[in-house]
Amino acid sequence: MKIAVVTGASSGMGREFVYALDAQQKFDEIWVLARREERLRALQARVRARVRVLPCDLLKRESLYLYADLLKAERPEVAVLVNAAGFGLFGTFAEMSMDEQLDIIALNDQALTGMCHLTLPYMKRGAVIYNMGSLSSFQPVPYINVYGASKAYVLSFSQALRTELRRRRIKVMAVCPGWVSTEFFDHAVHDDTVSYYNRYYRPEDVVAQALRDMKRGRAVSVLGAPEQRQVRMVKHLPAALVMKAWCRQQGK
Repeated sequence: MKIAVVTGASSGMGREFVYALDAQQKFDEIWVLARREERLRALQARVRARVRVLPCDLLKRESLYLYADLLKAERPEVAVLVNAAGFGLFGTFAEMSMDEQLDIIALNDQALTGMCHLTLPYMKRGAVIYNMGSLSSFQPVPYINVYGASKAYVLSFSQALRTELRRRRIKVMAVCPGWVSTEFFDHAVHDDTVSYYNRYYRPEDVVAQALRDMKRGRAVSVLGAPEQRQVRMVKHLPAALVMKAWCRQQGK
C-alpha cells in the first residue's frame, strides 16, 4: 500500500498539501493527522485517494506511539511525509505563558522529529519529506522569539537529515515561506506587538512552489523573489543589524 502522510491536515498548508499531492500522483491512501476530526473527514470530498483520518494531538507523545503502532500493523510504503503541524505566538517572551511557549517547541520540533524518525523505516528510494519551516528560520526574530527559534531548528534538522539520507535516495526539503494567509494568525496574534506585515501569500501557492522545488532537487523552498533576496541578504549581515531592522519595522 502506497501512502502519503500529512500532519496539520485540517487547515492551512497541511490541507493544501493533501489536495496538491493527491492531484500530483496516485496514492492508495492519504493519512491525515490533526485534532479536528470533522475537518479531516471533510477532505475526502476533494481527494481521489482514500483518506485515513487519524485525529490526534501531536503535542502528546502518546499520539506518536499510536502512529507507530499503526505503521507496524499496516506496513505501508510511505512515499511522502509532510510535517505541516505547528503554531506560534507573537509577544514578549517574559510576558507570555511558559507552557504555551514550550508547546511551540513540542509541536514544531519534537513532533516533527518524531514523525520523521517513525516514518523513515517505511520509506523507499524516491520518497520525499516536506518539513514546514519559515522565513524566520534564517534569522533571530524578537517578539516571535520561540517560534523563530523553533523554525531555525526545522531548517537545520532538515538540511542535515537530507545529507544523511542521500545514499538512500530519500529527499528532505524545508519549506520556508514568509507571511501566509492561514489560520495561524488566529492563534499567534493576541495584541499589537507585531503589527507590520509586508505581504501575504496564499497557502496553495506556497505548496505549489514546494512541489516544484522538490522536483528540481532543492533543499529549501522559499516562495517570492523579495523573500529569496532577504534570505540571501541576511546570510551576510550581522544578526544584530537584522534584528534592529525588524524591530524598527514593528515600531520597537
